[in-house]
Amino acid sequence: MNQPLAERMRPKAIKDYIGQEHLVGQGAVLNKILETGSLPSFILWGPPGVGKTTLANMVAETQKRAFFSLSAINSGVKDIRETIELAKSKRFFSSLNPVLFIDEIHRFSKSQQDSLLGAVEKGVVTLIGATTENPSFEVIPALLSRCQVYVLKPLEKHHMVKMIDKAISEDEVLKTKQIKVESYDALIAFSGGDGRKLYNGLELVVNQFSGDEEIIVTDELVSSVIQQNISKYDKAGEQHYDLISAFIKSMRASDPNAAVYYLARMIEGGEDPLFICRRMIILASEDVGLANPNALLLANNCFQAVHHIGMPEGRIVMSQTAVYLACSPKSNSTYKAINSAIEMVQKTGDKSVPLHLRNAPTKLMKELGYGLGYQYAHDYKPGASDMECLPDDIKGTAFYRPGDNQSEQKYAAYLRGIWKDKYGY
Repeated sequence: MNQPLAERMRPKAIKDYIGQEHLVGQGAVLNKILETGSLPSFILWGPPGVGKTTLANMVAETQKRAFFSLSAINSGVKDIRETIELAKSKRFFSSLNPVLFIDEIHRFSKSQQDSLLGAVEKGVVTLIGATTENPSFEVIPALLSRCQVYVLKPLEKHHMVKMIDKAISEDEVLKTKQIKVESYDALIAFSGGDGRKLYNGLELVVNQFSGDEEIIVTDELVSSVIQQNISKYDKAGEQHYDLISAFIKSMRASDPNAAVYYLARMIEGGEDPLFICRRMIILASEDVGLANPNALLLANNCFQAVHHIGMPEGRIVMSQTAVYLACSPKSNSTYKAINSAIEMVQKTGDKSVPLHLRNAPTKLMKELGYGLGYQYAHDYKPGASDMECLPDDIKGTAFYRPGDNQSEQKYAAYLRGIWKDKYGY
């Protein structure tokens, strides 16, 4: 059988769909859409291999709508217009709008996205887009405002175990073989939450055996087979996440040579240069942070420069920025600080803002003590007082811990001068 396992196992009904319970579980938003028949235009945002295309097909099939599909990689404005005209003709035979599914909609240019607006607005088609990129950055505001956005999550371990067991017991090819899984860990680790990769890996392992011999799937076997057949394993060409991960981790590890290598791999592979630039902005704040605040400025300027001059010249700016970030001292103190603060907010809820910090625009508020006792920083030396600013029951909590680098040690000394031993600086 020539059809790959991942395609053979693509679910046709919602009961067979694994994962994304927050969208397709009982009472969840897409489940309600399938039950009621009402269908807004929407965009499915999530990593590869988590079921975006499957969901789009399932929605159209369940509601008996005509289904048209375009890939942003090889479709132009002409293809879009021709498809919309074809969709118009289908409306004569059905009262339900046809579904137009656009895979990798983030790769559409502004003009291509503009060409969809009229048809979506007039209800000629119901648009379902799929993207691995944040729609806020990649989809034009006019189109985004006409669509709901549903976020899909990477598949979790229990989902993938269920998928493997289901394939072994139900697939028309695998169920004829004697397959025993001793450990799922390697298959799951190599897949990275991608269901397509999971099935590619399982199929590769099984295909190493012929005849009626028993196939015992171990971590050692999986690792050996996939390492030897990495190009077949990644047959969908989905190195997107692996390469950007290697690029980020190389800069984080202060290795400019590896960073430039993976940058070149992505450029030669046709990766969106602005996607790469955005990831460098994130790293400049998350991993370099206050150890070198100029890193964020340079990364942001890199994005602007590449946006203005385009490629291939943009590669020079990107290389400069990648090397600069790799060579910068590193600190994740502010990244840890916001995560710690968010965790506190989620744990303790909406604490009352201390009265002395509250705004007091009315006489009544002043009478109630709003703003009373506020200490204006510039009235004190060195331009700061030791006024308590956190709510009473979490006062003294240190979310920010200065990193062990020259820049932040200056901040630590400054903070010790104000707060003494209060925060342990």
